[in-house]
Amino acid sequence: MLKALIVGASGYAGAELARYLSRHPEVEISALTVSEKSADAGKLISDYDLHPQLKGIVDLPLIGTSNYDDLITDIDIVFLATEHSVSHDIAPYFLKHGCTVFDLSGAFRVNQKAFYTDYYGFTHAHNHWLDKAAYGLAEWNQEQIKTAQLIAVPGCYPTAAQLALKPIIEEELLNTSQWPVINAVSGVSGAGRKASLRNSFCEVSLHAYGLFTHRHQPEIVAHLGQDVIFTPHLGSFKQGIHATITCRIKAGITQEAVLAAFNKYYEDKPLVRVYQKDWPSLKSVIGLPFCDIGFKVNGEHLIIIAVEDNLLKGAAAQAVQCMNIRFGFNETTSLL
Repeated sequence: MLKALIVGASGYAGAELARYLSRHPEVEISALTVSEKSADAGKLISDYDLHPQLKGIVDLPLIGTSNYDDLITDIDIVFLATEHSVSHDIAPYFLKHGCTVFDLSGAFRVNQKAFYTDYYGFTHAHNHWLDKAAYGLAEWNQEQIKTAQLIAVPGCYPTAAQLALKPIIEEELLNTSQWPVINAVSGVSGAGRKASLRNSFCEVSLHAYGLFTHRHQPEIVAHLGQDVIFTPHLGSFKQGIHATITCRIKAGITQEAVLAAFNKYYEDKPLVRVYQKDWPSLKSVIGLPFCDIGFKVNGEHLIIIAVEDNLLKGAAAQAVQCMNIRFGFNETTSLL
């Protein structure tokens, strides 16, 4: 039985991790931690004002600490559901102690030091681990994940965008003279639990943000190997990402050729569902670990719709999927 620690467990993704791990037959949750200054320290994760959906399922206390020496004994796996700078600072501690680390932040996703200065506001100090980190896009990087000690779980927007575009790029269907345009809308849970007017349901309508400056654009570009235009939007709903991706494809490429490309890469991937007719909506994935993909071809134009739950396939579910791959379990264990 593997022993797991969740750091940053009081957030939305941390709670989902706890839910998945609680029913995993090969994993036991050893501890849940939060910042020592957190108002949630000392509470049960299942308390009424935190995550009461976990009552009777995960009733563990949230330990407020920044010193993990008393917890590290016998820990095999660490999930970091923490801010980027926090993951950057503490991941090497757990790695030094031999733990396998699944980092849900952006601290190790791109092996370019300037990326962190430009988009995350800190200077990266761990080149060694940047070089060794596996990018946890589970359907595409299984071989790297199987042997890595540090797995950087992709961002929610990049997961949807890359799963949609990679088969088109790999099969050389894309006309690269025109950059794919990704317009994606996320629910307010993507902003985390910390209250602010910007993510209050009474204030949010539908608005774009981060035009040409969002940190997920260079992550998408780095791992796709293709420039894109990415515009994120915040919508007045709780969970989910709906990405509408507009591309130009090469002359003569048909609907059937695009379907064949998606089937080639995802026919045996249980957590990506490809639509042959019509296209998915958010209600098909909320509360589930899938990314659903549909598309339409018209001449040299291709529109792809990709939807996922930002907290699940865009965060916790993909982290557990990567853990299953890393330790040789069935890929969907505890997820389905």
